[in-house]
This record gives sequence, C-alpha cells and structure tokens, in this order.
Amino acid sequence: MAKVKKTIKTIKIDADKCNGCRTCEVICSAFHATPKYSSVNPARSRIQIIKHPLKDIWLPVFAGEYTPVECAGRDKYIIDGQEYDECAFCRASCPSRDLFKEPDSGLPLKCDMCEGEERPLCVTWCLNDVLIYEEREEEVDEEVEQHQLEIGLESLADKWGIDKVMDTVARMSKKG
Repeated sequence: MAKVKKTIKTIKIDADKCNGCRTCEVICSAFHATPKYSSVNPARSRIQIIKHPLKDIWLPVFAGEYTPVECAGRDKYIIDGQEYDECAFCRASCPSRDLFKEPDSGLPLKCDMCEGEERPLCVTWCLNDVLIYEEREEEVDEEVEQHQLEIGLESLADKWGIDKVMDTVARMSKKG
C-alpha cells in the first residue's frame, strides 16, 4: 500500500459541557432529510445523545462504520456507579440494535461531517461548545473503501436474506 497525505476531519467531544439539549440531533436530522430541511426526525440523526438524566450524564456519540456481525465484546463500563454495556457507547451500526440505522429502510447511517458544508452543522449549532471540529493532515495507507451501495446491500441482505434481495433486484431490472 502506498502512503498518501489525507485530511482527517474529527469532532472532539467535551462531554462535561453537554446538557442534553439535543440541538445536534435536530440539525443533523434536518440536514439529512430529503429534501434538505424538510423534516426533523432525530431517529435519522448521525449523532445520538446517550443519557442518564438523573445523574446529569449526557454523551454525544457519532455514527461510525457499519459492522456486519455482532461484536464479541462483552465489556461493562461503570460510570458514577451505573453499569453500562459495551453497546451503549459503540459508534457502529450493527444488526444487534437499531441505533444508527435509517428507521424506514434499516440501512446503516454514518456521519459524513455534513458533506458540502464548511464544517459539520452539529458543531456550528452546539450551544455549549461541546463539539469541537478539527482538521489535520496525516500520512495514511491508501485503502479502497467499501462502496456505499455495497454497504446498503449488505444491510438489506442481513435483514431480509440474500435470496429475497436478489429476487427483488431481478424483478426491478425487468421493469426498467
């Protein structure tokens, strides 16, 4: 693999400042609505607030890569005496839970940093400076990313079975 310079875009989270206002969820879901800003549905947001309101714990978590199988990890986390399982803080969209899946299609969601915007809108609209946008250049191994269509088809195959997906595609191709 060849080394290439790549701009890495990240969002740091200062969880101590988060009060759970969920503005980030609202603006993300509005930006990703079709057409843009036509609706608000936080279930479609690429950022979710994990909460424990009685203990005043609010943690923004961004949608990451799709994981085709359930993880083998069985770790537990204890925060202020409350036990959380590993999935509570996982960024992956996976078959074992509905977090970071498009509610209608079941396709995985992934943060795209509000592609086409100067910076992610969740950062712009964050009222308490919880989300901090950073760009840096890194030398990385050039890798071929899995095409988004393949990810979507894998998700559908996981949910409905490969035979049903293939039958549907075949039927659709006959119509066109």
